[in-house]
Amino acid sequence: MDNTTWVANHTGRSDFDLMGLFSHSKHPALLCVVIFVVFLMALSGNTILILLIHCDAHLHNPMYFFITQLSLMDVMYISVTVPKMLIDQVMGVKEISAPECGMQMFLYLTLVGSEFFLLAAMAYDRYVAICHPLRYPILMNHRVCLLLVSSSWLLG
Repeated sequence: MDNTTWVANHTGRSDFDLMGLFSHSKHPALLCVVIFVVFLMALSGNTILILLIHCDAHLHNPMYFFITQLSLMDVMYISVTVPKMLIDQVMGVKEISAPECGMQMFLYLTLVGSEFFLLAAMAYDRYVAICHPLRYPILMNHRVCLLLVSSSWLLG
């Protein structure tokens, strides 16, 4: 087989076609606006929650520290896919390149793993609070909380 035959059979395309959500909708612009509004509500809700917990000194305990981290993960989680999807819909782009798709999948799955570990740390926090209430301040001090949160971010 010579080199010209190989070139003639090679398409050179490494993009993925995007099908589904918007292509089957009767009103894609309305769907795009609804998704954008829900995205903004989730983004603003999580951001307000983070700011309120940070500003109120009464909420500086392990449970709210973990909730802050969970809200931060949720902000990052929805920011991985939704903006790209909406921009592609507005611009009329119906494909995504392989590196973009790979990066999106990597970030999405990393955040999913981190969220699982963070939820396990939150479950441990509630277990210690319920089963060992007198030893709770010693077992769940600030250093332990930072260790649990940083390990959940890294293990994800």
